[in-house]
Amino acid sequence: MSATAVHSLWTTAGGWTTAAPDQTFKAPAIEYGQLAPVLIVIGAAVLGILVEAFVPRRARYHTQVFLTVVALAASFAAVVALAADGYASEPHLAAMKAIAIDGPTLFLQGTILLVSVVAVFTFAERRLDPESHGNRVDSFVAQAGAVPGSDGEKAAVRAGFTTTEVFPLVLFCIAGMLVFPAANDLLTLFIALEVFSLPLYLLCALARRKRLMSQESAVKYFLLGAFSSAFFLFGIALLYGYAGSLSYARIAEVVDGSVLEIDPALADTMGNDVLLLIGGAMVLTGLLFKVGAVPFHMWTPDVYQGAPTPVTGFMAAATKVAAFGALLRLIYVVLPGLTWDWRPVMWGVAILTMLGGAIVAITQTDIKRMLAYSSVAHAGFILSGVIATNPNGISSVLFYLAAYSFVTVGAFAVVTLVRDAGGEATHLSKWAGLGRRSPLVAAVFAVFLLAFAGIPLTSGFSGKFAVFKAAAESGAGTLVVVGVISSAIAAFFYIRVIVLMFFSEPKADGPTVAVPSPLTMTTIGVGVAVTLVLGLAPQYFLDLAGQAGVFAR
Repeated sequence: MSATAVHSLWTTAGGWTTAAPDQTFKAPAIEYGQLAPVLIVIGAAVLGILVEAFVPRRARYHTQVFLTVVALAASFAAVVALAADGYASEPHLAAMKAIAIDGPTLFLQGTILLVSVVAVFTFAERRLDPESHGNRVDSFVAQAGAVPGSDGEKAAVRAGFTTTEVFPLVLFCIAGMLVFPAANDLLTLFIALEVFSLPLYLLCALARRKRLMSQESAVKYFLLGAFSSAFFLFGIALLYGYAGSLSYARIAEVVDGSVLEIDPALADTMGNDVLLLIGGAMVLTGLLFKVGAVPFHMWTPDVYQGAPTPVTGFMAAATKVAAFGALLRLIYVVLPGLTWDWRPVMWGVAILTMLGGAIVAITQTDIKRMLAYSSVAHAGFILSGVIATNPNGISSVLFYLAAYSFVTVGAFAVVTLVRDAGGEATHLSKWAGLGRRSPLVAAVFAVFLLAFAGIPLTSGFSGKFAVFKAAAESGAGTLVVVGVISSAIAAFFYIRVIVLMFFSEPKADGPTVAVPSPLTMTTIGVGVAVTLVLGLAPQYFLDLAGQAGVFAR
């Protein structure tokens, strides 16, 4: 049989004709201006890798810090420019409808970038530890590939090596976080999830001190993260089988029953509610893992305790903002037709998360583990705003995320200052009498703890009031009552730390408070300023969040 005959056989069997092919190829339309915030950060991350390859070791630290801060500032300027051009009030879909440029996207991207700038300052801090062999050291291991305690590690410390790779890694993280709340189809959402998760797994393993605990935390985070990604991907596959598309708009149309055309290949499964419910539950599981909601929170305390504290602060703040942004878009854009199905489940998750985080935090004796369970409880408070399913629900969640993220970065920055011979003194007993030894640091930490507790005149009170008000307006009064009870329980362990700092006698062998460089001072100062401004005069920022609360559909 001739080659031509064989060719005609398989082309005919495949449903193809042998007519002259259409030579016109349409290039995809990419709106580079609308994607500028993400592209700037990715470009800087790639440049950071080239810096590691070509810039002399002694000059890398200053080059990387400068590059990272300039890139984040430029990206934030691009977000402001997009908002000024009206993209917040008139939503657009970019990159062939894969990315939504709308109010929530720009608000959350701006929050992530501002929080990341102050978090990067703590990454760059090099004055907290005493100099080692005449070289200043930071929170990160001298040589990540060296076995802990090995001759290779000792040689790297003597030579003054530093892991400046953390800066491009954190830029890749931020790039993924910027795309995550903006994703308008499930595949883009998954890629963004992996882009910001994988660098985080590495960053958690790079602590200079307590390296084995740091590596253990990274392995736990990686393994549990891999499980959650598998659930997430399986859910995406089932939703594709249900709707015949990965696009949010298409899935929403199939859920509403307003779809006009059916893909013949998926005719048997399209509209099958079993696929929708199981797929939706699996995708929500992946997102609830990222926000640290009960019962998907098991990684949180171990990872927060073991990771380098600057990474913990960055992760606790920025990851929550990105993950809740994605969760909001999924619930308000893709699944509004399923409210009666997902709402009872989310009620249960929110109640478990608020009570579980607050109650277990009482038993903690390590300050970082206590803040980890505190973050679990806060995830529950934010979920009560997500469940509201009204415009106030969206704006209150956006405001809460902005307020919470700055308090969190500031609190972990303070934790880096309290040190003893073994590095950071994170055991609560070491903080006894800190208010007498260093009144200013203790007072600043007390402000952050009062904000976590939701005491009036702090950003925490404004945020909680907004989400509970939105929940009450939507008929979730029971949720509000549980939230207030959880806040009261949480206030106990926050105020216990304040009492320990100011009303206990300092121990003779107690920790010292290191004097940081202006970098960490700026992080803590910005945290205090935002906490007080959003507590004393929140209305402008609540209005801003309200104007930003319209999703592109």
